[in-house]
Amino acid sequence: MEKGMTFKGHADRSDLVGEHVLGDIGQFILLMIFLAVWIIDSFVARYSTFLAAYIPLFLRLPVALFILVCSGYFARSGLRIVFGEIREQPMVLRQGVFKVVRHPIYLGSILLYLGLSIATASLAAMLVWMGILSFYHFISRYEEKLLLNRFGAEYEKYMSEVPMWMPKFRRGV
Repeated sequence: MEKGMTFKGHADRSDLVGEHVLGDIGQFILLMIFLAVWIIDSFVARYSTFLAAYIPLFLRLPVALFILVCSGYFARSGLRIVFGEIREQPMVLRQGVFKVVRHPIYLGSILLYLGLSIATASLAAMLVWMGILSFYHFISRYEEKLLLNRFGAEYEKYMSEVPMWMPKFRRGV
């Protein structure tokens, strides 16, 4: 097994390639940091929420809710595809949300933080969000190296056809 690669409770799943060893703990730590900053800034100290005075809630809330719904869709759909069935042969996933973005589960998490930040107009939370975005990009690049090692040209073709983060919606998807 390659250094930094782990299956975290899925050792019996030979159809899964693996993930960065710091992926789960990193996501948890960043979640705790984000929630602490977001709650304190948005509801207690209100240090960096001055934009809320200029962008009313009736404008922020629909945008935030749309982003949060998209977040849930990408995360839930991606998790269902990855863990919903055990595949006989390992394969590059190209169905459902994996047709429009290579990392839908991570994108769902990224959108969750963005939606919460927009809802309360917390610039402090947005700064933490940018760090979270960097972390997800880092672990995604690592996992893509694992996928390239496992699937070679097939995954390289997938990478050239499907964007990493910004979905391209086509007719029929």
